[in-house]
Amino acid sequence: MTDKIPLLFMPGLLCDAALWRHQLASLGDLAEMTVTDMTQDDTLDGMARRALDAAPEKFALCGLSMGGYTAQALMRIAPERVTRLALLDTAAGPDTPERTAGRRELMAQAAGGDLAGVIDHHMTAFIADDHQNDAELTATIRASAMNVGADAYQRQQEAIIARADSRPGLGAISCPTLVLCGRQDVLTPVAVHEEMASAIPDAKLVVVENSGHLAPLEQPEAVTAVLRYWLQG
Repeated sequence: MTDKIPLLFMPGLLCDAALWRHQLASLGDLAEMTVTDMTQDDTLDGMARRALDAAPEKFALCGLSMGGYTAQALMRIAPERVTRLALLDTAAGPDTPERTAGRRELMAQAAGGDLAGVIDHHMTAFIADDHQNDAELTATIRASAMNVGADAYQRQQEAIIARADSRPGLGAISCPTLVLCGRQDVLTPVAVHEEMASAIPDAKLVVVENSGHLAPLEQPEAVTAVLRYWLQG
């Protein structure tokens, strides 16, 4: 292969490039990879347009959780620029009132100076129970969250709360699409991904065993292998 595939990664809430560390280290023979800055904007459209401004004309797009919401927003703005799409541990529906209320409480906690406590709360849902005592994994997630910081956390949560219902537009996605999630993802469960995959024409669904919401970190080799297959198409 002479030309590498431009590939844009979009991380999730409180995540940075470390979320994709294994993929960045392993897919360089196939892809020219960039991690989108998801910290500057308080709307998904703003995040998507920032990514588009920095991206080549055509690119593959992979987003996790909030990054998946943003990827879906980007598909509404400029679908012709995306050659293939991967939606990881994410959802297409809007925020529920219960989720929004919980987010507002955590935002207030972070604004009050207790970002560490907010991270502790998120950790219980971010990764599978079996991984809660993995010191290296949890240290990576905590460091990423502190790098994102309390101010960007507020912006990210505002964007997530205000997200549109993307489900009506899933049928219009025409590029090759991967839908992937961890078997133990409690934030965006398997059933949510089954719904998305069934609504997107010819989408491929992959469920990663022994993984929660942060599959690229929890099962890096498996996710990298699936993304390689997706890129080679």
